[in-house]
Amino acid sequence: MKTNHPIILAISACLFASPVLLGQTYRDASAPVEDRVSDLISRMTLEEKVWQLNQAGFGNNRNINNIGEKLKHIPAEIGSLIYTDDDVTLRNAMQRKAVEDSRLGIPILFGYDVIHGFRTVYPISLAQACSWNPDLAREASRVAAREASGAGIDWTFSPMIDVARDPRWGRVAEGYGEDPYTNAIFAVGAVKGYQGDNLADEGTVAACLKHYIGYGASEGGRDYSCTDISDQAMWDTYMPPYQAGVKAGAATVMSSFNDINGIPATANRFLLTDVLKQRWNFDGFVVSDWNAVEQLVSQGIAADRAAAAAVALYAGVDMDMGSNAYGEHMVSLVESGIVSMDAIDASVARILALKFRLGLFEHPYTTEIPESQRVLLDSDRTTARRLAEESMVLLKNTDDVLPLRAGTTVALIGPMADNRGHLLGSWPGHGRDEDIVSVVDGLSQRIGNSKVLFSRGCDFEGTDTTLFAEALATAGKADVVVLCLGEKREWSGENASRASMELPGIQKKLLAALNRTGKPIVLVLTNGRPLILTDDEPYCSAIVEMWQPGIEGGNALAALLCGDVAPSGKLAMTFPRHVGQVPIYYNERPRARRDQGFYQDIPTEPLYPFAYGLSYTSFEYSDLGVEKQADGTFRATVRVTNTGSRDAAETVHWFISDPASSISRPARELKYFEKRMIPAGNSAVFVFDIDPVRDLAFVNSHGMPLFEAGAYIVSVNGQSVEINLAKQ
Repeated sequence: MKTNHPIILAISACLFASPVLLGQTYRDASAPVEDRVSDLISRMTLEEKVWQLNQAGFGNNRNINNIGEKLKHIPAEIGSLIYTDDDVTLRNAMQRKAVEDSRLGIPILFGYDVIHGFRTVYPISLAQACSWNPDLAREASRVAAREASGAGIDWTFSPMIDVARDPRWGRVAEGYGEDPYTNAIFAVGAVKGYQGDNLADEGTVAACLKHYIGYGASEGGRDYSCTDISDQAMWDTYMPPYQAGVKAGAATVMSSFNDINGIPATANRFLLTDVLKQRWNFDGFVVSDWNAVEQLVSQGIAADRAAAAAVALYAGVDMDMGSNAYGEHMVSLVESGIVSMDAIDASVARILALKFRLGLFEHPYTTEIPESQRVLLDSDRTTARRLAEESMVLLKNTDDVLPLRAGTTVALIGPMADNRGHLLGSWPGHGRDEDIVSVVDGLSQRIGNSKVLFSRGCDFEGTDTTLFAEALATAGKADVVVLCLGEKREWSGENASRASMELPGIQKKLLAALNRTGKPIVLVLTNGRPLILTDDEPYCSAIVEMWQPGIEGGNALAALLCGDVAPSGKLAMTFPRHVGQVPIYYNERPRARRDQGFYQDIPTEPLYPFAYGLSYTSFEYSDLGVEKQADGTFRATVRVTNTGSRDAAETVHWFISDPASSISRPARELKYFEKRMIPAGNSAVFVFDIDPVRDLAFVNSHGMPLFEAGAYIVSVNGQSVEINLAKQ
């Protein structure tokens, strides 16, 4: 948090005003950033420059008496620290060492993985995408930035915008699903939420686009594995979210772990320098992922750590996260002529520029404000609840078993029903169990303790069925069973690839046993990736995909089950019927034979496709049309009528198809979406203004746009209309 505290301002004035008078331009807040950077670099020794290129870990020490011991091991000149604590006193002590004990007083940049919330933990990113409400997700990022900044964090390693189509890869939880356009839109929202209008403003943090690039295509869904991506796919599938994030002003980019077509991302000069820094004019800096520089040795690109450091810096990695390969070897690499001083200066300049833009030289310390005034504010919990409500997807609802009718007695069963911590998902920030509303607490508060009969039923995994009898007895006393199953939070996220995409066997057995009671079952799923539910779906009257919803998950689910809100989430990632269908995604390219070549032993279609989601009402789409405008653009419109009896929000997804192109294109490409509340019995006209160059053009294998005459298909909710572009 940038501070305007009068005492600290006074100290800052004493520290910095005098050097400005002595001609130290880098101390002059009124000077252009470029001039300040140039002046500071001219004063730095090689060793001081190299320290700026390094990031280490720091924190997890809440004993005030041990701060001095902790600080001894961190050099005052280090460029950045991953600060894993939330103690402002410790953070400021380390910053004071940098500002007061180093020769030039260069402040440290404190980073942290604020992925989907700091203390007010929101739904995982994949869930947020299912809300189709980027404005609400942007607000969540803004809150996360304010909370993180108040704890001394300047920089978050978020958003993750890897297009991912293999649910076996655990990190699908961190991104926004299988579609490039969706990832791009949510990337822009996150960047603007974190960074605000001015990085120097109070309550902002620098964003980091990760993982550049192609990490979501890890072979077989195995983390840290190689990726084999064609040039065409790189440009039309994996690049768009990053290009959008750079255009939105993201301050930093993180290189990915994966080997890309024989050259790891962290050693890929073409991608990091030629494309990112030169072609896209990205003016921030690139940080490696954790130990990724050192891992170039494992990937067979460098013979040793020194060679890895040289290769990574040459490629365009400005800061080494974790491995200290830069710290140990960069000075000797420069002195031996292997690395040029110009290359060092260029990377240092990018890092220093961000520190100036963040206002760290003027306000290096974080004001210590009581937690009660800066985290878990009522308004922020409201945002968390709204986002959780809108992220949940109703997958099935036979005979309108949902919403629950007034007076219903519920048998709340399952290992997730009374669990708190697993609702947070991977990368839970500084979320605490005591902050979380469990499902049993949320539902009991909503309909009353006497109407909620709880039984755990079984553990998350294992073979112990001793609790089945109690669960069956509980179900017998109720009108409906709400069965809360799913995955532990550590079953998705980094280094959490899983070959099986089904619920654990003990949970499936509990579901089958409860089905034999004859009571309607509402299956509530808590997980960080799509699951295969082919065997489970027939046992359920209703299925709610709750995802990992954050601290307000219990309240949000209760509101949805009881009909206080109508479900409006739609899937941002396909749910397969069988693992043999993976990878499966909506925007595949057309097949040579449309009716042959499929698996003979499983169906072709997924269980639940991209953009699928039910409501408590029904919507009718009509009057789809398109008109050419005077400026050469097209306006597509469709009328959506809420034909049910409940107010509800609907998301309209607009797709483009190009039946005949010089480069084959996906059968459908999402180009626009809009979510709007429609009262029961009312209609709303949704509009898609089509810019032919932006929305109809394609890119070739070099990333150059192709704009061809001919027929294009605009489709929405199964209806379509044709646009014809004449040759210019």
